Amino acid sequence: MPNASHVLDRVLVLEMVRVTEAAAISASSLIGRGDEKAADAAAVEAMREALNQLYMDGTVVIGEGERDEAPMLYIGEKVGSAIGKGPKIDIALDPLEGTTITAKAGPNALAVLAVAEEGNLLNAPDVYMDKIAVGPGYPQGVIDLTKTPTENVEAIAAAKGVKPNEIIACVLDRPRHEKLIAELRGIGCGIMLIPDGDVAGVIATTDPTTTIDVYMGQGGAPEGVLACAALRCVGGQFQGRLVFRNEDERARAAKWGIEDLDKVYALEELAKGDCIFAATGVTDGSLLAGVKRVRGKMTTESVVMRASSGTVRWVKGEHRID
Repeated sequence: MPNASHVLDRVLVLEMVRVTEAAAISASSLIGRGDEKAADAAAVEAMREALNQLYMDGTVVIGEGERDEAPMLYIGEKVGSAIGKGPKIDIALDPLEGTTITAKAGPNALAVLAVAEEGNLLNAPDVYMDKIAVGPGYPQGVIDLTKTPTENVEAIAAAKGVKPNEIIACVLDRPRHEKLIAELRGIGCGIMLIPDGDVAGVIATTDPTTTIDVYMGQGGAPEGVLACAALRCVGGQFQGRLVFRNEDERARAAKWGIEDLDKVYALEELAKGDCIFAATGVTDGSLLAGVKRVRGKMTTESVVMRASSGTVRWVKGEHRID
């Protein structure tokens, strides 16, 4: 396990839960209302307000987009009540991972946050990323993004002591994954298709009760960094490679200091050192229960993890409705 950071105080662990709870509660009022933008805006505003109450000098390194695209929680925005004097902390966040899910009242919408000491989270541009992830318990190097999906499934199956047709992969349900899905089904591999929420999809590989062995496919690069922060805390392996569709996206990568556009990133290159990861369920999902309104109060379910200790805390909250 990595050494505990002198910057990430224990107090911050539970403070992060308060931040994700605030975002989840705010977004929950728009579950099933069909308005993605309103749900996202509610989560963003609540998360920003909660972050600004914390004693830290925080910088958003992964947020809602660049400053000209996002009015709040944009990349580079300073948050916290001690800017210039408090501990310097990098923040990766997705106030509402699953805006479409929330608008349609589907499963697995989350409010997600990861923090680390300054310089320890990759400034990932808002582009796609090829991803592959497995949970803990496998020999190092069992997955390899430069190999075919078939080769990866065979390697995982061999390490697990089962046949490839006993492996279950989690894949985002997107047209761009047609070939991947066909190849996996061609070797008899089971596939759990998810509509959105690939942070939850990656984390699901760490929980045997989900039956998911591997996450594969293209999703957002920022979400890849968030998922890596969680895997740093509970174990697992991840590889990612940025995908650029045009010159504008390549220029965006250069702006954030990324020179090798074909680089395959390992887990610790995306999230290093001590990390804290927190998530609160917005809608019910495989990882967390969603926000519920019951008799004058709201209930939430959250998880918070820390890399240096390997501690995972499950937090159930009751919140009075004023």
